[in-house]
Formats: sequence, structure tokens, C-alpha cells
Amino acid sequence: MTLPDASTEIPDALQVLHRVFGYDSFRGEQQQVIDHVVAGGDALVLMPTGGGKSLCYQIPALVREGTGVVISPLIALMQDQVDALTALGVRAGFLNSTQDPDERRAVEHAFLDGRLDLLYLAPERLRTEGTQRLLDRGTVSLFAIDEAHCVAQWGHDFRPDYLALSMLHERWPKVPRIALTATATEATHGEIAARLGLEDARHFVASFDRPNIQYRIVPKNNPLKQLLELIRTEHDGDAGVVYCLSRASVEKTAAFLAEQGIDAVAYHAGMDARTRAANQARFLREDGVVVVATIAFGMGIDKPDVRFVAHLDLPKSVEGYYQETGRAGRDGEPATAWLAYGLQDVVQQRKMIEGSEGDETHRRSLAMHLDAMLALCETVGCRRVRLLAYFGQPGEPCGNCDTCLTPAESWDGTVAAQKLLSTVWRLARERRQKFGAGQIIDILQGKKTAKVIQFDHDALSVFGVGADLSTAEWRSVVRQLLALGLLAVEGEYGTLVLTDASGEVLGGRRTLSMRKEKVPAAAPARKESGSRSGKGPRVPVDLPEAALPVFEALRAWRAATAREQGVPAYVVFHDATLREIATRLPATVEELGTVNGVGEAKLAKYAEGILEALSEAGAPGSPAPAAAPSEAAPLPRQAAPYEDEPPFDPDDTDPPWDDWE
Repeated sequence: MTLPDASTEIPDALQVLHRVFGYDSFRGEQQQVIDHVVAGGDALVLMPTGGGKSLCYQIPALVREGTGVVISPLIALMQDQVDALTALGVRAGFLNSTQDPDERRAVEHAFLDGRLDLLYLAPERLRTEGTQRLLDRGTVSLFAIDEAHCVAQWGHDFRPDYLALSMLHERWPKVPRIALTATATEATHGEIAARLGLEDARHFVASFDRPNIQYRIVPKNNPLKQLLELIRTEHDGDAGVVYCLSRASVEKTAAFLAEQGIDAVAYHAGMDARTRAANQARFLREDGVVVVATIAFGMGIDKPDVRFVAHLDLPKSVEGYYQETGRAGRDGEPATAWLAYGLQDVVQQRKMIEGSEGDETHRRSLAMHLDAMLALCETVGCRRVRLLAYFGQPGEPCGNCDTCLTPAESWDGTVAAQKLLSTVWRLARERRQKFGAGQIIDILQGKKTAKVIQFDHDALSVFGVGADLSTAEWRSVVRQLLALGLLAVEGEYGTLVLTDASGEVLGGRRTLSMRKEKVPAAAPARKESGSRSGKGPRVPVDLPEAALPVFEALRAWRAATAREQGVPAYVVFHDATLREIATRLPATVEELGTVNGVGEAKLAKYAEGILEALSEAGAPGSPAPAAAPSEAAPLPRQAAPYEDEPPFDPDDTDPPWDDWE
């Protein structure tokens, strides 16, 4: 690799990008963000997952004098980032509860001696007087606040110490701050700026679009079977994340997938720390592992080759949905965001809001978040356009979501809505009764069930007036009326009641265009970037067939190297770098140094092994080498128990975190 001379015109930041990270140019707004922070300015950065946020503070920390201090919410995230930076030759460390006193002292001394480029801390540790005195004694080049949406999205219920990070500017007024997040509406954006005292900072907002992700939302009908079909037909052998609302559902789903031959593990906050850490490590270090989890899993997971994220329960907000689906396809290759959604999801979420703690303003906020999520589910237009609009960004129909590939039909549902609302009204007015959706649909369809006969509901004037629609169609009507606020859920049993807006429809003053329930069909065709042949990694279309044996040989070498070092395979090299090596076939160390993703440290560490692997694989078109072993690696360490275990929801759901200080 030919490095620029120190006397050249190339900016320091670009030299670092080339020398350390092995890339020749920045992407998007990275250059502007980095130059601004290097010059000492504060910044608030909104950039999608996989957009390169980390470089926006890592490179300034390497350019500016002193140590960059990164406030990171999760222990696992600290460890993974430090592993990746160390592999690049960057002097990085962390302070958290997984370390013994000697390890902590070693990191503290390295910081004070100026031997650290980056130091990772949890917000709880930063607030201690001992840590603040430590930072006073050293030289801090910048403060980076990662996952900054934690300040606003969950507020004090999530991490109270995030709300105290405004003290950074008060105690260290000359140290630049950069806050970064991939998840923020315009309102959340403003709240982050206000809570962190970054109103006067320069704000950088990149497009939230992730064109490689195919968004699909399907009617829920035996969701476990639907999930299994998704995995077997589209993602056999792929790494994926499946989200469930409750811990019990996580355990049940993971066990079901394992029984069907899928390599699946469970993850939720009710598991013991050692098992949870082992399952997370398997997901990170092995190929094709599917993790079934509550929302406690995922923040800070930097695995680039997650090919699908599936939701078996309705997310509570578009922000949460966007953040969770963003864990798929970080490498830019095609990925699937799949959600199974049904009437019971809406009823369940409405009940949770009704019974939630907090005042009426809080419940109204939760309801608004849910309404936006329901609008995304029920839209007949492009899902990507709707998603981007939620974050205040324009978009064009993408041609790569379910509603673009198989456009949804709409129908005039006014009369059907009037029939259903009238049934609810008559039960309440004539009988002083309230029932759930099942009984109301039975009445509409004219079914003389035991319950209908017991309550003499076959005598109602509306009995049988809806026999023209199927049960699935009526459930869709109920779901859409709930989404539109024309019906509400009440009480422990989820009974349906009218709202103030119901009268507009009953009185004929409002017409309703409804989304037609789709008959389950084959998955829509996607814009593939690769082909499949049984289990194993997706083969990118830009990889010549003759280069495939070389690519597999390089993956085998990477697997062995990662196993030996006890790190995930992507810490050694990403697939994109291996593909470029397999295509270009560098014959010398100098030629290898020109490959994207091969910086100085990795060149010195891995050049011999790569060139040897290339030699053994032969030229393109030669017989394929022996089958590549799995990129699995044993777990080299176990996470220590939490210093303070967070309180968990008694209703078997998890708060949005998986580990903390």
C-alpha cells in the first residue's frame, strides 16, 4: 500500500481513513461531519443503520489530540467495537462491570499516559465522580454519545443517566460533542438536541432509506407456520432475528424452530446472564444462526450479514420497528423485514396502552405511536414512502416492498363498517352488553353458536346481515376500524366500544375505503443480488462464477483466523473485502494493500495468510477447494453479571435493552 506523505495536501482525516480503515473515500456526509468535529464543533448526526456513523467519531478521535470518549449504552457493544478497532491497530479500551480491578486500572493508566485513542464508557459510569476525576486528569479529544435516541425515545424509563449527559458541556466546555442515532422523527430530533444541550450544534440528517431491505407485512394466520415457510423458502441457512412480544413466546418460537431443524436460540432478559451471553456469541460468531428475542436484543449488534428480521407481534411504534428492521442487511446486500400482523395484535396493544402507567398525556403519546404503526400496516401505498414520511423525509415508490410488488386492492367498506358499528351500538343500547370481535362477527354472519343462543343474540335485527363477508374479511374490517379510531378496546377482556368518531360513519357523513384482505400467496419477487444453492451464504451477483471457489477458500481462512482470535468473522474482514480479493486476485502484499477494507494493520497481520489461501485456491476456474468449514468460534469470554439488574415488566415483556452498566 502506498501511503500519502505527511507533506501532501490530503487532509489528515482522509489519510486516517486510508491508512487505518483501508478506504479511499468517504460516503455521504461523513466527510462534512468529520471535518466539523475535527475542527472542534459540536454535531448531532442522524444516519441510518449501516450508514457509517462510527467513523464520524472514530476518525476525529484519531486525528485530534487526546482520547475520544464514547458513551455507549451496552456492554456487548463496547466489547465488539473495541475488538474491531483493535484488529485495525487502533488503541481502544473500555471501562465496565465485566472487568476485574486490575483490568480497569490498566485501562485507566493507558488513558492517563495517552496510550488510548478511544475509551468506551456507559452513561452510569460516566456520572460517577471517580470517572469524572479520571477524565479531568487526562486529555479528552471529543465526547461521542452513541444511540442518542435513548435520551428521548424511552427517557428516564430507559436509562436515567442518559438524561444527565448535558453535563458534558458544563464540565468540559472546550471538548467537542457528537451525538449519533439512526432513529429519530423530527420531534425526537428536537428532543435529543434539547436534552443534550445541542441546539447550537450543527445538525447532519442523512436519508433514512435502506433500499436493500424489502418490507413485507402479512395477515397473521398460524404465524409459526408462516415464519417457518419464510425461513425455509427464502432464508434457509441465513442469519436472522425474530422478535416476539413476550418471553414465553420467545421460548416457544425458538423451541419450535429448533424442532423443525432450524439453528435457533432464544434471548430475553429473564434468562441467566451466562446463557444469554452464550446465545448472543453464537449468533455473532457462527453462520446461519437465528436468534428469537424480545426487544431486549439488538441494540449495538454489528453483525453485517443478517439476512432477515421477522416480527411475530406488532411493534409499539414506527421508531422501534425501523430500528429493529435496520439490523438486517447492514452489508448492503438484500434483506427482508417481515411482519405478521392481525386483529389480536391491535387489541393487545390497545389494552396495554389503556393499562399503562403514567398520565393521560403519556397514554395519548403511546396511542399516537401505535396509530402511526397501524397506518404503516394498513397502507395501500408504498411502505417505504410511508416509512420515510414518518421521519419527515420524501420518497418515491420503491418497487421493492410488498405493496409495490403486489399492489393491495381497496374497496368501499362503508356499509360493512356501518353494519359492524351498528351491532356494537345495539348490543350496548338494547342489551347493555359489550363483547369482543369474535361474538360480534358471529352475530353478523348469522352463526347460531352456543354463546349466540345463550344471550339470545339471534333475535337482534343485525343478526345475519353480514353473511356476505368471511370471518377473515370481518376481522380485517374490525382491525381497520380500530386503526382509524372508529372503534376502541375496553376492559380486561378486550371488548369493543364505539368512539366519538363512530357517529360520522353510522350517520353516513363519512365513507371508508378499506384495504382488501389478501389471500395468502407466494412471496413477492425481490431484486436479488445473489443466488442460492442449498444452505450457506448468499452468492452476490457481482461475484464471477469462476471466483466463487476462491471466495469460499477465503471464507475458510477467515473462519479459522476468527476462531483462533476468538472474535466474530466480520472483525477479521467483511464479505465485501473478501469478494474484492477473490475477484482481483492480488499477487503481492502491495496489490493486496489496494483492496478496500485492507488498512495498514490488517495488511501487516493478514497478508501472509490471505496470499497463502489464494495460492492454495488456485486461479479462477480451477477445481473448488474442500468445503469451507463453518465460521463458528467458541465463546472466549462470558459476560459478568450486571452490577444493577434493571427492573423487568411483570407482564413477561422486556424493556428495550439487553445489558447495561
